[in-house]
Amino acid sequence: MPGSLPLFPVTVVGSWPRSRDVLRALREKRAGRITEEEFERVAAEATLACLRMQEQAGVDLVSDGEQRRDNFISFVADKLEHVDMLTVAQLLEYVEDKAGFEEILGSLDVPAYSLSNPAAVGKIRRAKPLALQEYLFLRQHTDRAIKVALPGPYLLTRSMWVEGLSQRAYPTKEELALDVVRILREEIGELIEAGVDFIQLDEPVLTELVFTQKNANRTFMCGALAAKADAQEELRFATELINDVTRGLRGRGTRLGVHVCRGNWSTQEDVLLRGSYEPLLPHLVNLDIDQYVLEYATPRAGDLSALASLAQSEIGLGVVNPRVTQVETVDSIVDKVNAALQYVSADRVFLNPDCGFGTFAQRPMNSADIAMDKLTACTEAARILRSRTV
Repeated sequence: MPGSLPLFPVTVVGSWPRSRDVLRALREKRAGRITEEEFERVAAEATLACLRMQEQAGVDLVSDGEQRRDNFISFVADKLEHVDMLTVAQLLEYVEDKAGFEEILGSLDVPAYSLSNPAAVGKIRRAKPLALQEYLFLRQHTDRAIKVALPGPYLLTRSMWVEGLSQRAYPTKEELALDVVRILREEIGELIEAGVDFIQLDEPVLTELVFTQKNANRTFMCGALAAKADAQEELRFATELINDVTRGLRGRGTRLGVHVCRGNWSTQEDVLLRGSYEPLLPHLVNLDIDQYVLEYATPRAGDLSALASLAQSEIGLGVVNPRVTQVETVDSIVDKVNAALQYVSADRVFLNPDCGFGTFAQRPMNSADIAMDKLTACTEAARILRSRTV
């Protein structure tokens, strides 16, 4: 595994709140009113500001804050051939039970007309790298370890296969998945060659498969209209896809992790998914990865004892909640980590937020200042934990 990280490394999940300038530039670029070069100047400045805040907070493993992305998944539409960006409202045209799907969106506080989703309308291939250029830019400006987040293969497959749109090119989502895996392996291979420290695959839909009782074959995290009704079958499919992506890529100097949360689209905790990781464990334990990046900053995640089954791998432990303005105390973070150490050894624990601070560009979970304060608390907690462990 890569060196240079201290005990209890502090990191981020990926996204960071976008400034007004970035939001304006994203809109202008999408409308064709500014060039890619003009957008890049704005995004580069915002990325450096995000980086400096992470460095100032003492983050050991930084990200570029996903400043060039409109959200954690739909940005791939700009990178892949034959992928169109559709709003969730547009995707409703392809849902048989429109009223039921709209009810899900409404009850879960999801802005159907503001979220967007990439949909495969032909055979997909990379027109340009998904994240390589983002990494190379950041590498020029910091000597800290760098994490790059990518949408996972199950998330991409469920999102991009839309019945009525994708079937001419891909009669089934399983056939689309073959190309999704190929694209991710190409991207990850290039990132590893470039020296990235950590690649995180985001798979937020996994918890929905076990915690959403009504209309379990639909999702609100992306268009994802193609899931089978049987959750266990979907979880097996997701596990296979992740392992197809990572096969043969571990042990080459780059950590490979999977992030599993319970949604990050609302600041209203009562509309987000809740439940222990226990139902996922039979599948998580079979993943060919180095680290599980898990949320544990709220009671919604269940008991920490679930970590016992994953203790042979690293744990990215969620210790601060990105959706609330209250900054966690250093003592509460230390206590959370100490509780986790009953199940996982100290050299396998990373400290991170539950999820990103700005998952959706237009709907950040918090301000940059509060995000920095939360990460600073993590850094101070890590310092205390190191002093007690050495």
